[in-house]
Amino acid sequence: MSAVSTFNRCWSKVILESLIRQGVQHFCIAPGSRSTPLTLEAVRLQTNGKAICHTHFDERGLGFFALGLAKSSQTPVAVIVTSGTAAANLYPAIIEARQSAVNLIVLTADRPDELLECGANQAILQANMFAHYPVATVNLPRPSQDYAAKWLVSTLDQACYKQAEQAGVVHINVPFAEPLYDAQVSEIDSHTWLAPVQRWLLQTKTWSEHQHVQQEVIMHEHWDDWRTKKGIVVVGQLPQKQAMGVKNWADSLGWILLTDVQSNVEPSLPYADIWLANKTVREKLLHADIVVQFGSRFVSKRINQLLASFKGAFWVVEESIERVDPHHHQQTRFHAKVHHWLRAHPALRQKSWLLEPLALSNFCAGFIEQQVGGGLNEASLAHHIERILPKNCALFLGNSLFVRLVDALAKLSDSYPVYTNRGASGIDGLLATAAGVGIGGHQPVAVVLGDMSALYDINSLALFKKVSQPTVIFIINNNGGAIFDMLPVEPEVKNAFYRLPHQAEFAQAASMFDLKYARPYTWADLGSVLKQAYSRKETTVIEIKVNPSDGSNIYKRLIEQISYAVIGA
Repeated sequence: MSAVSTFNRCWSKVILESLIRQGVQHFCIAPGSRSTPLTLEAVRLQTNGKAICHTHFDERGLGFFALGLAKSSQTPVAVIVTSGTAAANLYPAIIEARQSAVNLIVLTADRPDELLECGANQAILQANMFAHYPVATVNLPRPSQDYAAKWLVSTLDQACYKQAEQAGVVHINVPFAEPLYDAQVSEIDSHTWLAPVQRWLLQTKTWSEHQHVQQEVIMHEHWDDWRTKKGIVVVGQLPQKQAMGVKNWADSLGWILLTDVQSNVEPSLPYADIWLANKTVREKLLHADIVVQFGSRFVSKRINQLLASFKGAFWVVEESIERVDPHHHQQTRFHAKVHHWLRAHPALRQKSWLLEPLALSNFCAGFIEQQVGGGLNEASLAHHIERILPKNCALFLGNSLFVRLVDALAKLSDSYPVYTNRGASGIDGLLATAAGVGIGGHQPVAVVLGDMSALYDINSLALFKKVSQPTVIFIINNNGGAIFDMLPVEPEVKNAFYRLPHQAEFAQAASMFDLKYARPYTWADLGSVLKQAYSRKETTVIEIKVNPSDGSNIYKRLIEQISYAVIGA
């Protein structure tokens, strides 16, 4: 019987060696029995200095942790789990990875066919269980010498090539028959089944070499004419590298630049989500000749409304082949990296064609300051977000209300990489993702999220014991889902079925996971706490308790008051 377990390990060795050659450095592993051949081979890779293994007891959190690692390391990350609902718990992270084009490789161990649909323990239907969310799905047979090692390598190579062409998830379902534990380790590397791939195993290259013809971005034939027109540039979620040069390019053209908090572009007209509520200025913007969109997934409701109403020429610059315009404009689409496209479309220096946005943006700086006040609350924290960030720090923003407040009220410089989970915009897995961002990026991280998001992912606080960089988790506790204050629902119904007040505090949660904790009441308190927190190579949980509706009320009031404001240009 040891021959079966030994061959299970040979099979697993080929799988994991294939992934290493596809750029995988990190293996995220959940405990489980059926996945033992994969787990032990991953441990061997780590022992040999070829990989780094991470563990977590919660598969849902593990999937999001891998997502964060992949985002900040910019490499594909592999996840190994056992069979049954362990695999199903990866679904939310797989959805987010697909929606935000992040490369995960999910390895789900499985029972062999004869144990399916017959009452066997922990046996569910795992083949194709993630439906259309992966870019490639590989349903492997049980390990057998009837299948050549070359076949296994080339099958996995092809799946990963699809991922290289279209970022997202590869799902590899791997059934194993028992026994799982009594492998003869000394026989694995010299097993006769591996002989046809032994030379490849000694190398570091992929099985197939794909020769790509680099296509240079060509200037649009009418660009010389278009660059003299009245334009608007909107910048959604972008990688830092592609964001370079966007601001100078738009400013040189004299075009209106509208940036999302996820854009990694420093805004020249900050607070756009607020000042775009002004009906007069919004109508003038709609007289632009052209909109050029870089990136996608805009947080701002006002930017989305402007784009939905725009009737002029619409250009989209996006590297992937995915649609990124939910308003379905007839458009000119450029499949290119943004910084490459900018080089092919030089700006023609002109004065701004519309001065009112600058006047409104300048007005909003003082107006917002006045409205948020000097106290420590959601709105003031969002407005002064840079005051809580050290140098060389990544910022991870949760979903719901706070990310909208930062997008609307902050003027964030481009020196801070911003991470979010805005693909599906769920509140699940936010802490886990942030932990992965910190470990993958090897830099301090400030995490800001709401109380409901923290409660939803509280298990993932355990992951922050693995973080060795100064890390601060800001939990904005407004006693429930304050984002729902924006909805036109009766107060009684809203409270009972939307906001869900919980009366919970997070000191005990931090203590349970052996994390530092603080609860400042003023900006001065917060300054003292942060000085200590960022001097430690560990994680500090900072709970900011605020009145339930203060943040949402300030936000609504700003939008209402700016709507009809008359500002001199």
